[in-house]
Amino acid sequence: MEAKLKMAGKTLVVRLEGELDHHVVDGLRSRIDEKITVGKAENVLFNFQAVDFMDSSGLGMVLGRYKAVKERGGQVLACSLRPAVYRVFELSGLFSRIPVYSSEQEALKHV
Repeated sequence: MEAKLKMAGKTLVVRLEGELDHHVVDGLRSRIDEKITVGKAENVLFNFQAVDFMDSSGLGMVLGRYKAVKERGGQVLACSLRPAVYRVFELSGLFSRIPVYSSEQEALKHV
């Protein structure tokens, strides 16, 4: 798993590539949380364009960031869901909490 984090205004864009599973979530969670607390990111956008697989630990990491950001008055968004990730969002009910957009540019228009 590779994760590139960059700021776009007050939104932390998290571009993920590979498999989002229990092997990588702890390190990724720490990196994102640091940007939220120290870097003052108000929103988080997860770009899943290059994610081939996501398990329950990946789901938990996304939900945890959702709760942390929401408590601060921000929002979590997602974009470019591939079929495997779409299915996880669908089965878990994440669509009711996290808005999903077709592209990163489209998502950034809504923060």
